[in-house]
Amino acid sequence: MKLIECPRDAMQGLTEFIPTATKTAYLNALLAVGFDTLDFGSFVSPKAIPQLRDTAEVLAGLDLSQTRTKLLAIVANRRGAESAVQHPEISYLGFPLSVSETFQRRNTNQSTAEALADVAAMHELCEASGKTLVAYLSMGFGNPYGDAWSPAIVTDFTDQLARLGVRIVALSDTIGASTAATISPLFSALIPAFPAIEFGAHLHTTPTTWREKVNAAYEAGCRRFDGAIGGIGGCPMAADELTGNMATENLLAYLAEQGVETGLDMAAFGRAQAMAAAVFPSH
Repeated sequence: MKLIECPRDAMQGLTEFIPTATKTAYLNALLAVGFDTLDFGSFVSPKAIPQLRDTAEVLAGLDLSQTRTKLLAIVANRRGAESAVQHPEISYLGFPLSVSETFQRRNTNQSTAEALADVAAMHELCEASGKTLVAYLSMGFGNPYGDAWSPAIVTDFTDQLARLGVRIVALSDTIGASTAATISPLFSALIPAFPAIEFGAHLHTTPTTWREKVNAAYEAGCRRFDGAIGGIGGCPMAADELTGNMATENLLAYLAEQGVETGLDMAAFGRAQAMAAAVFPSH
């Protein structure tokens, strides 16, 4: 089981700037918990994501000496990837490849064909620098634009990623559109069809629908889950203001019910939860 904590996703849409020292302290608290991976920041244009303009400064302040947790940074293009690979502390680069052409243009200002070309270049860059590319299939469960979506389309995107050598693919529910009825068939079909790929679930949800979504992915064989303490964050374009990230505490409760041992330091998790309340006071 791999749990990926996503403070970057929780922070990126907030308009009030979180001081660098506050971000750094919170991330250091999360590093003490023992998650597999921390999605900690992004190397993107400060104009696009002003909240994360201090990612390099935050990285310099992280204490990685006593943690097993690996770092993941989001990038939106080759230039961002070239910046990220200069930092030896980072293990993973994450890139949002959209199943929706409209969202790809809105999110990274390129077509999906151009984005796939970037994926190929970024994968090579990662391979050359000892890092791993994580491809997020944004709008993986549908989109609000009327763009075509079907399990066959998601499978085709996955096949193209597999041909490029990408080894981690996270199906991403960008707007909270997924249901058990869409989650289960996708993972059930993709996991056996692409044995070389590690599939993850980056699910956005409302407070009342999280359990059915986690259960559908888990029962279908997914063993990599993204979450954020408090369920904070999510896509600014989500129509429902209650739609946010999968709350990590809910994920942990579900896994405990299944008898899954996560190996996390729960005392450290409690301290991080308390700190989150101060970092995100309005949430």
